[in-house]
Amino acid sequence: MDPQDRVIVVTGAGSGIGEALCRHAAGNGARHVVVTDLNGDEARRVANEIGGTAEVLDVSDEAAVAALVERTESSVGPIDLFCSNAGFVTNAGIEESNEIINKMWEVHVMSHIYAARAVLPSMITRGEGYLLNTASAAGLLSQIGSVGYTITKHAAVALAEWLSITHHHQGVRVSVLCPQAVETNIIANSPTLRDQGADLGGGVAGGDGVLSSADVAVSCFEAIAQERFWVLPHPEVANYVERKATDIDRWLGGMRRFQTALYPDGPLPGDAIAPKL
Repeated sequence: MDPQDRVIVVTGAGSGIGEALCRHAAGNGARHVVVTDLNGDEARRVANEIGGTAEVLDVSDEAAVAALVERTESSVGPIDLFCSNAGFVTNAGIEESNEIINKMWEVHVMSHIYAARAVLPSMITRGEGYLLNTASAAGLLSQIGSVGYTITKHAAVALAEWLSITHHHQGVRVSVLCPQAVETNIIANSPTLRDQGADLGGGVAGGDGVLSSADVAVSCFEAIAQERFWVLPHPEVANYVERKATDIDRWLGGMRRFQTALYPDGPLPGDAIAPKL
């Protein structure tokens, strides 16, 4: 699919990858781009700059997602490409609160389900449509230091696989974005990390370089044009996945060594729940 003359919706589009997707789509002939974000001011800023429509959207609210799709289809036309992109990250192990883990589940997994439920009927009727779901390299590998991010991004990848298998014969295509470190506002949008002054860019995910959001958007639309399932802006991820699949014990050992290198002065992730003697 090419963005030319297409109606495209992007969530989490007030900054970072979402904003870059909107700009790329608008700059390459999209008929209309719907810019959605929990931050209405940022959504309006992006929409005004590209000539799109701004919508305030909480992606964890299924009714709100369905209403957005209905409004778009009624006022603009059928949605050709839905980019389900919103996300946030934490830095915690199994001591993480149920509230935060459940919220991450809603934003990283259920939001993709809500989007698919809302747009699939029209796409199937027309015999074409595209879903781009943002996951992470953590969904194929792991995120040292964040159990919630790791498990929800794995689930996001699995969901995208299921959607691709199940609806391909109906003309629906699916790609899943799995980058490592990208220049985004994810820290600012992740309260616990923002308060800690965290910087993920050069740490856990930054070993293979920190890409610009614009570069990631280009990778996404290249994959969409070719109908490729994996979008890997950091190509090294494919090699890591192959190593993981062929020798899981060796890969786990390597990840443990990487964890130790990241935290040379301790404590290591998980030490927070160690018994105090």
